Amino acid sequence: MNAPHRRTSRSFRRAPALACLAIALGTLSLPAVAQVNSSQPQWAPGRLLVQPRPGLSDTELDKILKPHGGKQVGKIDKINVRIVQLPAQASEKAVEALLKKNKHLKFAERDMIVSGAATANDPYAASEWHLSKIQANSAWDASTGAGVVIAVLDSGVDATHPDLATKMVGGWNFLDNNADASDVNGHGTAVAGAAAAASNNGVGVASVSGGSMIMPIRIADANAYAYWSTVAQGLTWAADKGANVANISYNGVSGSSTVQSAAQYLKNKGGVTVVAAGNSGAEELIAASSTMVSVSATDANDVKTSWSSYGQYVDVAAPGMNIWTTVRGGGYQQWWGTSLASPVVAGVVGLMKAANPALAAGDLERLLFSTAVDLGTAGWDAYYGYGRVNAVAAVQAARLATPADATAPTVSIASPASGSTVSGLVAVDVSASDNVGVSRVDLMVNGKSVGSDTTAPYGFSWDTTAVADGAATLTAYAYDAAGNYSTKAVSVTVANSTANSTSKSTAADTTPPVSTISNPGAGATVSGTVSVKGAGSDNVGVTQMRLYIDNNLVSTVSGASLSYSWNTRKVAAGGHSVRLDAIDAAGNVGTQTIQVAR
Repeated sequence: MNAPHRRTSRSFRRAPALACLAIALGTLSLPAVAQVNSSQPQWAPGRLLVQPRPGLSDTELDKILKPHGGKQVGKIDKINVRIVQLPAQASEKAVEALLKKNKHLKFAERDMIVSGAATANDPYAASEWHLSKIQANSAWDASTGAGVVIAVLDSGVDATHPDLATKMVGGWNFLDNNADASDVNGHGTAVAGAAAAASNNGVGVASVSGGSMIMPIRIADANAYAYWSTVAQGLTWAADKGANVANISYNGVSGSSTVQSAAQYLKNKGGVTVVAAGNSGAEELIAASSTMVSVSATDANDVKTSWSSYGQYVDVAAPGMNIWTTVRGGGYQQWWGTSLASPVVAGVVGLMKAANPALAAGDLERLLFSTAVDLGTAGWDAYYGYGRVNAVAAVQAARLATPADATAPTVSIASPASGSTVSGLVAVDVSASDNVGVSRVDLMVNGKSVGSDTTAPYGFSWDTTAVADGAATLTAYAYDAAGNYSTKAVSVTVANSTANSTSKSTAADTTPPVSTISNPGAGATVSGTVSVKGAGSDNVGVTQMRLYIDNNLVSTVSGASLSYSWNTRKVAAGGHSVRLDAIDAAGNVGTQTIQVAR
């Protein structure tokens, strides 16, 4: 089973130039962004990012947006995210909150501005201490990263730099919608050099993965500010162009559902997304995510730097203090920040992938975590994750690994319940899990495709008016990256004519839902971060799930499935109760409670 993942965010700096910035998303020119206030995150005025459930038509989405004055003005095709513009008088926060409650939308969020997580430091004390600290020199005996492409999503890359010029593959500029991905700030060139500057060439600096190629993707303006929307577009573009690793040295990206969807898209194609944890110096209250690897920064003494962010989302740590790297214009300089720790890890992943190209993204992540040098509290902790990366151990583990996944995912349809009667637009909730990772879930109705969903929780919108009244069979297919799959079918009765009849029965629903906790099992012994999963089923439909641990409410979600990362390190040893409530529209409640031990 893969080790759990986690995510980041921080305050944003003032960027006056953003007042005149317009982003091109595909052929769409988006509106300018308000000036960034240093006290809080900012977003593109009036702009939301919305992901409808697979199966929801544009017409139905427009009906959902119409009461708020929202209009679809663009789309990030690969992850089915719609760019929505609100009228000038609308409150982005208020509309976002209302849309999040709609069961036919997977998520809705403002299009936030994100800033780079690095700062230039003094240009002297020329010692690349970080390479020996992670034992990269020894790892190079087995792998230099040859054959691997590392996408650098940033302010661009200086392709004329003597340590980078021979390393470039074609990139893209999502600000100007063209192939000119040259660096307009300098941040991207520093990040690229830390990951994959040419090594053993008698020039400048060495990098972690000197044999890898660099794919420059410009997502940011001259002040190194980007949007969640440009980050997501850059990730999906890199995935389609064959990138094996993507590095995003930006604060706040891992808190975005849009970016997580894009990272999962890359992961489904075998790529690993590595992101900076941020430079706030504080604990960030960000939940775990299996879509990307989040990196905190350490110094030469293997101690977390004072300015590195930390929290439940941190997966690993890496050197990020006084890192010698390339700078725009052909020179070299020391930089610090989680922006430098992140490409160090991206470089290690590049070495691993080159050592064993058959490894899936989940395999690479698992081996990266298991070979890290444990720091801080024994085992995973919020400061160092699974520990500081160890290049030679990670490469050796990758070389010896045998990627042979023959285990199919498990899948179930949580809602609607088998035997239920449905009409109109129906929310279909599917639960799926796998020993390595679910790559996608497909839904078929009477043998006809409704859609595919690549990110959990898996859900669809089914327009029952497209089929005749009577019996209908819903079949869910869950696939993993190795091509293993399993299916689950339920039968329901479509009754649209009855639903539209004035003589339709109005009898009250008194049947409570059935609540089922699928993980952990009753009586299990738990440790570390535990994925608590469950679902509800009902004769009409489950509208909400609530999770209680030791009678404390810890999670509430809309729909019929729930997944929660429980950090058992924060609870005392002994017995603990886990209770899952399923609630339907009539207010009926179904409950399951299990006991576990820590």
